[in-house]
Formats: sequence, C-alpha cells, structure tokens
Amino acid sequence: MQKRIKNLTEPARHQASQFCHQAEGAGQTRRIQGSGCPLIVRGMRCRKHAGQFIAILCMSLSLTGCISQPSLFPSIGPLEESRVAGEGEQKIVMINIEGMLTSAKPSGFADKLFDRPSLPARVKEELTKAGKDDQVKAILLHINSPGGTVTASDILYHEIQQFKKTHDMPVIASIVDLGTSGGYYLAAAADHIAVHPSTITGSIGVIMVTINAEGLLEKIGVEPRAIMSGPKKSMGAPFRSMTEEEHAIFQGVIDSMYDQFLTVVKTGRPDLDDTEIRRLADGRIYTATQAKDAGLIDSIGYLEDAIAVAKQQAGLDDAQVVTYHRAGGYKHNIYSSMMIGGEEIQKLSDLKPLSLLTLLNGSTPQFLYMWIP
Repeated sequence: MQKRIKNLTEPARHQASQFCHQAEGAGQTRRIQGSGCPLIVRGMRCRKHAGQFIAILCMSLSLTGCISQPSLFPSIGPLEESRVAGEGEQKIVMINIEGMLTSAKPSGFADKLFDRPSLPARVKEELTKAGKDDQVKAILLHINSPGGTVTASDILYHEIQQFKKTHDMPVIASIVDLGTSGGYYLAAAADHIAVHPSTITGSIGVIMVTINAEGLLEKIGVEPRAIMSGPKKSMGAPFRSMTEEEHAIFQGVIDSMYDQFLTVVKTGRPDLDDTEIRRLADGRIYTATQAKDAGLIDSIGYLEDAIAVAKQQAGLDDAQVVTYHRAGGYKHNIYSSMMIGGEEIQKLSDLKPLSLLTLLNGSTPQFLYMWIP
C-alpha cells in the first residue's frame, strides 16, 4: 500500500501515509483489484478521518491519473463566443464592463482559484479577439459602473481608442444603471453614447478621500510614530492633520487629473466648448434626459436601440450580437452579461469594501474617477 502512495503529490503523500498507517493497523483498507489506485476505505471508525482521507486521496489521484473524471476546478481557458441575439453572418461584439474600474485582479476565492484576469486585461483580450475576426463589424460597450481608479479608467479608454485607430468599425457605448465618473470617462471613447431611460451619469471629476484619526488615537492612548526621509513622506496619513502646504500639493495632483478628464470629454464631445464642459464637470450627476439636453450623450433608449445604432453605423441590415466568455459562463441572451457567469468582474454589490473606513484603513489615499455617494 505504501508503494502506491509514492505517486501522490508530496503534501498529499505525507497525509495519506498517516491515514494508511492508521487504517492498515485496524484492517480497514483493501486494494482495488486490477487498478492503479492504492486503496479504498471500508469503514473507518472515525468518520472525520475518513472524510479527510477521501478528500485528500481523490484530489491527489486526479492529479496522478488514477481517477479519470472532469476536473471540478478547470484552469482558465481561451475566450469562447456565444450568439445572444440577431441573425446573419456579420457580428456585433458586446463587451461587458461592470462594477468598479480597477487594474487589480479580482481577489475573491473563486477568482483566485480560476486565475481570472483583471478588467483591463479581459477587455484588451476581447478587443484583440474581435479585431482578428473579419466578420466583426461593430463593438458595443455594455457599461454599468460608478467609475474607479484614475489609472484603470484611463487604461480602458486608451485601449478603446487604440482599437478604433487600427480597426475601421464603430464603437457604441450603452450605459445601463450607472455610467458615472470613470464609467463616463471610458464611454467618451465611443462614437455614440446611448443610455437607458433610468441611467445616472455625469459625476465628471476626481476625488481623493482621507480621514484624520488623530483625535481618536489620542483618546485611546495610541501614538503612531514614523521615521521618514523627508517631511512630506507621510502626507495624507490618517494619523495626523494635513498641513495647508500638503493640501495644496494634493490639490495640484487632483487638478492635473481633472484637466485630463476634461480633455477626454472635449475629445468625445467636440460640439461642447471648454467653458460649457467646465460648467457641466462640477461633479454633479445627471439623469438621462438632463445628460441628453446638456450634450453629454447622444440617445436614450434600451439595449435593443443601442444595437440598432451599431447596425446603422456599421451599415448592416442584419447582424448577430455575440459575447465572449470563459467555458461555463451563462450567456443566453443580451441581458445574460448582467447575471453571474463564468467570467465576472467586481459587481456593484461588491463595492462594500470601498467604504471610507476600508479605503483608508492604513492604506494610502486613492485618486478616483468615481461617484461615491
């Protein structure tokens, strides 16, 4: 029996050996005739040990080939295509962009288990796949996001712009619930911005949130200490008040990022002059009707209407709408991307970690193109 265990992985071999010694001593195991598998359990007295042993053994044997079954935890594979609407040979690729815009990889247990890519990585992968398909004639960005980090928003905007430079096809942005701040930033890269009748958009600007916990620390008798190379090294730390000079430094950084945002809006909405853009970009949010009247969007309607715009701008009478996803993802119709599937990013319901206390819990302040009500 012990000879068979040598084929297992090192961690499993150690634990399996311990179980084997216990089981063999009680005469509770036997070999499987004609099989390369080392043993099975015939009635261990301790159910807890038996369960642990079976779990370790099954996972280990699946690696060594003793058990020939589909893996419960498949490794991440290439993107697959699914038709979700329409008919015809020509295609419109719908790319789903939901939740907080961040360049970090998803950090949930399942995300780590399946090694899911970051949002910018996934969007770039989908754009690359679409660009290699001669039947793809338009891109539809399906956006539902309050925004996110400045860098992630800008990366997504840049990738869309680069795609437009190298591929002669229209890019349509369809905003659903939210397309605020960074969500609007990336939508500005599209040739046409369509929003749902109940969409909230706008919130053009930058925010950096921090707290001053100095008084609280004094009350509980905690005195933080920092050894620094320069007097500005700890600027923004929540352990002390920010000086006027430090506030001015942060304001300068934010103003620079704000000007970058205004440039993006001007590029996407050339009919608006600089004065009008600055007036609109005071951080306020807009309903669909208000945004349309202000010239920030092009049309109000439903997802089918955005698809119709994509067909019109691509010069298509008929086209199938397709999405890309990993194996196992549910993509049955045009609204499937709003459900939980095999390739999800941070959803709106996952934004609880972005509470002020969590954002500032011993971390540096973050610069955000994001609406945080």
